[in-house]
Amino acid sequence: MGFVKYKQPCIECGGSDPVSINDNGTAICFNCRKWYRNYEAETKNATAPVVVSLKETKNNMKMESSGDFNELIDRNIGLVTAKKYGVKSVISGGQVVQHSYPYYIANEIAGYKVRDKDKMFSWSGNSKGTGLFGEQLFQNKGKYITVTEGECDAMAAYELLGSKWPVVSLKNGASGAPQDFKNSLEFLENFDTVVINFDNDKPGREAARKVAKLLTPGKAKILYMPDEYKDANDMLKQFKQGLYVTAWWAAKTYTPSGVMNLSDNLDKLKHRARKECIAYPWEGLNKKLYGIRQGELITLTGGTGLGKSSITRELEHWLIGNTKDNVGILALEEDWTRTADGILSIEANTRLYIDEERDAYGQDKYAELSDNYFNGENKDRVWIHAHFGANDFDDILSKLRYMIIGCECRWIVVDHLHMLLSSLVSGDERTGIDNIMMRLRKLVEETGVGMILVSHLRRVEGNRGHENGITVSLNHLRGSQSIAQLSDCVIALERDQQSEDPQEANTTHLRVLKSRYT
Repeated sequence: MGFVKYKQPCIECGGSDPVSINDNGTAICFNCRKWYRNYEAETKNATAPVVVSLKETKNNMKMESSGDFNELIDRNIGLVTAKKYGVKSVISGGQVVQHSYPYYIANEIAGYKVRDKDKMFSWSGNSKGTGLFGEQLFQNKGKYITVTEGECDAMAAYELLGSKWPVVSLKNGASGAPQDFKNSLEFLENFDTVVINFDNDKPGREAARKVAKLLTPGKAKILYMPDEYKDANDMLKQFKQGLYVTAWWAAKTYTPSGVMNLSDNLDKLKHRARKECIAYPWEGLNKKLYGIRQGELITLTGGTGLGKSSITRELEHWLIGNTKDNVGILALEEDWTRTADGILSIEANTRLYIDEERDAYGQDKYAELSDNYFNGENKDRVWIHAHFGANDFDDILSKLRYMIIGCECRWIVVDHLHMLLSSLVSGDERTGIDNIMMRLRKLVEETGVGMILVSHLRRVEGNRGHENGITVSLNHLRGSQSIAQLSDCVIALERDQQSEDPQEANTTHLRVLKSRYT
């Protein structure tokens, strides 16, 4: 199965030419990805232009070319250029009704790509194994070569550049750009600079970035034409040679995503959006951290029994009550009902997770509270996955991603890191934590979610543990330094439970160990 027609309209997205048709009648839109089982039948009664039957246009694949060498008056391309590229045309009634573009294998014509006046394409001869359009003309190494999206664009760019620099084009348009580049990579690498001049639309720009990555770093330049022009041939027809040449020389060297020239991005620097901060429930933290932000990974740590779960519940309740965002909770050490009761307990200011205190509160009152809280203004805003015990980490990560993407949660609480560690099949603790932290960090960067992660501390030497008021430092984090390195913020809980001062024995202090933002 192979494509025999290109640039057909799509009835799904309304595109004028993003559909390619296979020889068995199936088709795909490379814009919206719609798949047609029978393109002709499905578009027969559509309002979009309907192509004629495949049987009427499908070429018999004999290697033949109709027409003669002519000036391509429909594209404003001269006779000399048409002859150089070997393009023949058929003229009827004073109009060009067909182009035939030759494609070569080892300097011999293997087939012709035929374009009719309605921009329908078919092949005569063999298309497999052929290179880029025009590739056979420029076999010597050189300083510059330009690659366009279509054959007429290649000839147009060649004329716009004064017929001085080599220009070739893709064989299969933007959708086939990566494969076309891979097939001709050795040829393209012979040139010092490859100027990529694809169509001035979203598919063209995306394809340009994809193929630029295939070339040796620093070799690819992407040409951005003025917004009002679709492609090189459009500029030729409007006699914009000077404007095209200026844009060609101004083409920027492609740099991988994440590497930028700061001089070219000063406007973005000066007019960047402010980071929205949500205040913490405690003024001391706000003075230190200026609130909590999405796109950050905050690690909460402390010794056993110092209130990590209580602090976490306070933060969950605070985010639900002080934002309009959805909140997701992954509690791996407790049942989901305990998680829900913990949040309701803060709302009611009583420990509803204890059966006796919930009974004292009253079952009817509890039912009214839970219904009003989770079905009122917070309806469909709180998402919980609670599972006691180990689970597959990839499965847990997919659930986190579902909460963020599918449930649109902008805040995620993960309690806790070392239960995630137990979900890994093998490996030592340090390697496992490195793996988990790297993937959580990547998830935060990718989605922009605000994530609160609970982590444990390792035991320290001596008789005095973290439960007895020892000052916590970053090297007390259990298992790996990647916890500190990959977190934006680390907050530790401290309390001296053995203090003779009752108030001190029951007071938890929060110590900021790291804050990348401040």
